[in-house]
Amino acid sequence: MILPLHDDNPTRTRPVVTIALIVACILVFIWELSGGSEGAQRIIYSLGAIPAVLLGHRALPPDLAVMPPIFSVVTSMFLHGGLWHLLGNMLYLWIFGNNVEDAMGHGRFILFYLICGLAAVLAQALPHPESTVPMVGASGAISGVLGAYMLLYPHARVLLGLPLGFFIVQLGRFRAVWVLAAWFGMQLVMNLLASSDEAQGGVAFRAHIGGFVAGMTLIPFMKHRYVKLWKRR
Repeated sequence: MILPLHDDNPTRTRPVVTIALIVACILVFIWELSGGSEGAQRIIYSLGAIPAVLLGHRALPPDLAVMPPIFSVVTSMFLHGGLWHLLGNMLYLWIFGNNVEDAMGHGRFILFYLICGLAAVLAQALPHPESTVPMVGASGAISGVLGAYMLLYPHARVLLGLPLGFFIVQLGRFRAVWVLAAWFGMQLVMNLLASSDEAQGGVAFRAHIGGFVAGMTLIPFMKHRYVKLWKRR
């Protein structure tokens, strides 16, 4: 899997919200691990976004129904299904989130992140409202960050790497617009190839698509006025 390693896009402000989101996700993951595999599964079913429960088609058992289902839209964004799931999401959030936060400010970035996460959950849930597969992970909201970044800084250069065992081979620096457009295209293709939640192998491709589109839609209205879209280097 090809991964982004770094971008050459400096920021003017400290990305305190991006850092706080990363720290929160790590702490929640440690909490998941503290209960063992059975405890982690209970947390995922209690706090993950389950389409059938969220849309009122099913109800959780009383011992798992710890909150109104609508709150799972937010709590699910801080849960992760495994270490690599967490690390991959946090890598993308760190590389691209700081610049998007810089372009709109801390308060707006929190709202932007949550709205993109909501759009991602709905994009995954509405086509299959009877699904009982829990949705967890920050990737839907982070997809919104990627969509916003592509419109804000298409000409920024992103260093890509290919992990090979304990080593990472650097493939070179590529324009963000091509890197992120290729990532979005891959989500579209994989969603077409996987016709159901079970066939997607635990990856919520529709959520990625919904979050990305939401990010592209929101950024013109939520960025600072002096920040230009499609910024040239």
